[in-house]
Amino acid sequence: MSQIIAEKDFLSKAEELARYFETDASERDKEGGTPKAQRDALRESGLLNALIPQKWGGLGLPWSSVMAITRILSTADSSLGHLFGYHHLAISYTLLGHDQEYAKRLLEQSASHHWFWGNATNPLDQGLAIVRRNHPDEGFIANGSKSFGSGSPDSDVLTLIWADSDNRENYFFGNIPTRREGITVHDDWDHIGQRQTGSGTVSFHNVIIHPEETSPLIFNAEIPFSTIGSLLSQSVLTQIFVGCALGALKEGKRYTREKTRAWGASGLDSASDDPYILRNYGEYWTETAAAESLADRALAKIDAIWEKGNALTWEERSEAAALTAAANVFAGRVGLEVTSRFFEAMGARSAARDFGFDRFWRNVRTHTLHNPADYKLRTVGNWHLNEKGPIPTSYS
Repeated sequence: MSQIIAEKDFLSKAEELARYFETDASERDKEGGTPKAQRDALRESGLLNALIPQKWGGLGLPWSSVMAITRILSTADSSLGHLFGYHHLAISYTLLGHDQEYAKRLLEQSASHHWFWGNATNPLDQGLAIVRRNHPDEGFIANGSKSFGSGSPDSDVLTLIWADSDNRENYFFGNIPTRREGITVHDDWDHIGQRQTGSGTVSFHNVIIHPEETSPLIFNAEIPFSTIGSLLSQSVLTQIFVGCALGALKEGKRYTREKTRAWGASGLDSASDDPYILRNYGEYWTETAAAESLADRALAKIDAIWEKGNALTWEERSEAAALTAAANVFAGRVGLEVTSRFFEAMGARSAARDFGFDRFWRNVRTHTLHNPADYKLRTVGNWHLNEKGPIPTSYS
């Protein structure tokens, strides 16, 4: 019972933060850059410790609760929801690793100092070379760059993942201070959406990675549990899509009730009584509620396979992958639909730049391009028709 009460308390804290974030979300979206004050508010809230076990100083919440917070924050500002979700995605690699002494040491420090985690892990970008130094006890050295380093500006630690230069079948992950000599976080993120996620380039020049900052990353075809990172990643994006749809509905409701004028041919005094506007909102709400429901079902399955640990079977992993992919695709479609069409219910004046309502669509559109929906639907179809799960990759 105490766990349930604690989760409710932290969801309330997330809602409090969301109310603060939404007050200037439109203005900050236009500015871009790093939302320093808002990131510090997340640090002070204690929510950055949500996934870290209680025994190591964290809140010990399940993944579904962390994603519930991500969704709440994304409703107000999906850039901050993205930062929060990816922060916990980085932590999950440490938490799910087999070296629990390494995890304990690192996560206790993170919980104590309220670290904000960033990353330089884009698996499609091969521009960063991390090789062993002259002696095995000297660790590694990093040179090059990584794109899409979400959350790297103003972060306290960066997560890296790389193949062993001596044996390309083995992988390592490491977590190093962002301010280490030789690391440069570039302010070059210039996409149409998610403008305050700092998802630009991180470059490395002779950056030392000490042995105690690294751990082997297990990604083994014989251990299904070692491959669930991609499902966690996709579930973060799902919450962003749902959050954007919910945010658009919230803003649309306020605007329509306060500012939208009844169409002359309607014969009505209030736009809120127009049957076509009511029908539109009924459709938007229904689609969004359905996306929420499927997203919650997928999160419940992720919680279940997390609890299974190394007892997880490929069949169970395949079902979770299909549900996660389905939830992601559906939420993306609903997000694009609702954030585009809610203008029809608000009217022509709602398209003024001052309102910034277009940010909801731009944010969803940016992330739905993260990896093709067609391939996720292929995963779902192959699981349903042929009872085959996807080959685990960084995206499936």
